[in-house]
Amino acid sequence: MAPLTVQTTASDDRVLVALSGELDLRGATVLDPELERIAGDPGASPVVLDLRGLEFMDSSGLRSVMVADATLRRAGRRMVLVRGAESVHRVFTVTRMDDRLQFVDDPAELA
Repeated sequence: MAPLTVQTTASDDRVLVALSGELDLRGATVLDPELERIAGDPGASPVVLDLRGLEFMDSSGLRSVMVADATLRRAGRRMVLVRGAESVHRVFTVTRMDDRLQFVDDPAELA
């Protein structure tokens, strides 16, 4: 099992959070504080959560994503997800969260 790593890059027009490894219960304990920190920062830039580097995601990871989305919406910001591998995206499809969240195939689509 590969532990979750999070790399955050802020620019003028977005905050990119690139994930790699496994977003499970243990990974959520790494991701949640980073997303809370980002949500607490002032600014209207969208948060782009890049899932392409994930090898695995379970319901704990889905919960982290949904809580972050709700927190950012309350702060007047939005979150966009970069679609990951089919096995990762399946978590969103099975729960129908892919209908509620915004997905792109590449962060460049937001330009």
